Amino acid sequence: MADTPPTGQDDGSVANRRRILVIYNPMAGRRRIHRLSEVLSALEDLGCEPMVRLTTGRGAARAFAAAATPEQFDVVVAAGGDGTINEVANGLVGTGVPMGVIPLGTANVLALEMGLPSSAEGIAEVIADGPARTIHLGRVDGRYFLIMAGVGFDAVVVANVHSRLKRLMGKAAFVWETLKTLIRYPLKPYKIRVDGQAYRAESVVLANGRYYGGSFTCAPEARLTDPNLQVCLFLGGGRLNAARYALALTQGRLAQLPDVKVIPARSIVIEGREGDPVQGDGEIIARTPLTVELADETLDLVMPG
Repeated sequence: MADTPPTGQDDGSVANRRRILVIYNPMAGRRRIHRLSEVLSALEDLGCEPMVRLTTGRGAARAFAAAATPEQFDVVVAAGGDGTINEVANGLVGTGVPMGVIPLGTANVLALEMGLPSSAEGIAEVIADGPARTIHLGRVDGRYFLIMAGVGFDAVVVANVHSRLKRLMGKAAFVWETLKTLIRYPLKPYKIRVDGQAYRAESVVLANGRYYGGSFTCAPEARLTDPNLQVCLFLGGGRLNAARYALALTQGRLAQLPDVKVIPARSIVIEGREGDPVQGDGEIIARTPLTVELADETLDLVMPG
């Protein structure tokens, strides 16, 4: 379903407003609760009556989404950070119900990728009236990801950032953990096969969208709607190279470095270090070794027109 609204959205009248389920992660904090309230109020002003379900722990968002049907809801909205959004997406695959987003997290990478408005009113208008576009997904050991997955340096950072510190410090928590990881990061490379071609790399990012860690660009050609993953291979080893990559990322020139290779692919096998964390959309979702592939399944995402 590409560039078409879900059922009952022809004329914008109150009677035809979308039936909306909002799945909300209550660990977002006071400021983000206020943000959610603003969006819900704006939806009500548009004639919608969203139903809100609060998550109670890991896996709850996925279960709520998986239980949704097109007969009940026209759109299921993930209200939280990229981890909550990932859970909702995993639950919605195969249900036939499109997903909307109210970004309440630290980085909100998917919202940036979508071009979602920053105002509560703009977000509400997208949820109420925006077209649902079909996007492709990556898959790691049966778990889908929307934006990116990573093995190596970035996954170690994600694995070591405490959730409470992330809530207190926001993006600064990742900066602090990055500095710590630069000191203790292991030096053994991974063995990678990209569509059968062999490589060795210190870290790997598997991009389904162009943004990474916020508004930084890792794979400039990656798009949610393209039937490819973009594999970013960091070929240089050692802590100095890791620091150089981090600096180049913040300066917008990562893909220009001669020892960073970006390759379109559909299947990637990563081996060489047993039990290392694998992050997907900012959460640890697997351990090495692993196979990553472009999923056959797709998801409809309600986006700005």
